[in-house]
Amino acid sequence: MKIRVAIVDDNSFLIKTVVEKLSFFEQIQIKFTANHGLDLLDKLSEDKNIDVILMDIEMPKMNGIEATFEVKQKYPQIKIIMLTVFDNDENIFNAIKAGADGYLLKEVDPKSLFQGINETLTGGAAMHPSIALKTLRLLRNPILPSSENDASETVQLTSREVEVLEQLSKGLNYHQIADNLFLSPSTVRKHIENIYTKLQVHNKLEAVQKARNNNWIS
Repeated sequence: MKIRVAIVDDNSFLIKTVVEKLSFFEQIQIKFTANHGLDLLDKLSEDKNIDVILMDIEMPKMNGIEATFEVKQKYPQIKIIMLTVFDNDENIFNAIKAGADGYLLKEVDPKSLFQGINETLTGGAAMHPSIALKTLRLLRNPILPSSENDASETVQLTSREVEVLEQLSKGLNYHQIADNLFLSPSTVRKHIENIYTKLQVHNKLEAVQKARNNNWIS
């Protein structure tokens, strides 16, 4: 059975390079390529039968981290491997927080890329060695959360952030929240990042639960 792959990158030369690396493996079927996150979402709405997405981070219109979050909201069964030249801590942390299943560098050789795809599909996490070390460091030195009791005293949410939290609690995605609050999706994403930082949480469920515990939202 073929492994159905989509490649997302705003650089056509790098897309071609990845296609060439995967051409050595007859099990791989490239279903489509996309130039940015919005392009990917459009193509997935027409054909969501994808097993793995290889996702760049720095792209116009919608970057790879935003796109990962959106895809995981709508198509949680699709595995996403970040394939990027960036290995800084913030990108790794945000990609994992958004739901990425693996993180490889674009310099990866064909065999390692193929192994990473297979590993991810079988429940593992494809990780470049340097990324794995950084991820371990992030896990070993987390930001220590404040206690639930003094959270309401120390956290200062803006009225807009509370509105965004209310929308999140209804299970809405970035675009739906943006439409409802007359904001751009990137502005909504920034508000959510600020909320995560202030509440010291890592995902939507934790944010909503903490906000409810402190009676910031109903």
